Amino acid sequence: MAKETSTLLEFPCDFPIKIMGASTPEPTTGASTPEPTTGASTPEPTTGASRDGYAQAVLEVVLRHAPDFDPTGMEMRSSAKGGYLSLTCTVRATSQAQLDALYRELSAHPLVKVVL
Repeated sequence: MAKETSTLLEFPCDFPIKIMGASTPEPTTGASTPEPTTGASTPEPTTGASRDGYAQAVLEVVLRHAPDFDPTGMEMRSSAKGGYLSLTCTVRATSQAQLDALYRELSAHPLVKVVL
């Protein structure tokens, strides 16, 4: 007897995915000397180039799993201090397996902190 998986979704459907992450790469450990800090560290403000790089990286992952996604539909929102960027991509989901694979790849990306 085949295992039945239940889902509340009926496919195909439009499915919004919210991706939050650092818009600048995190420092790596290496031979360089770290900058002295005073107090708690805060993320650097998001610059246009780093913001575009983060959005482009997320877009590439989304397009691998949802090739019909329209990039102009990507919604962007910066955090109050500008160090983080939230992206919302509404994809046309065709199966639970497609969504699972998309979530796994996005979650594994080094710039991504949370996928909802």
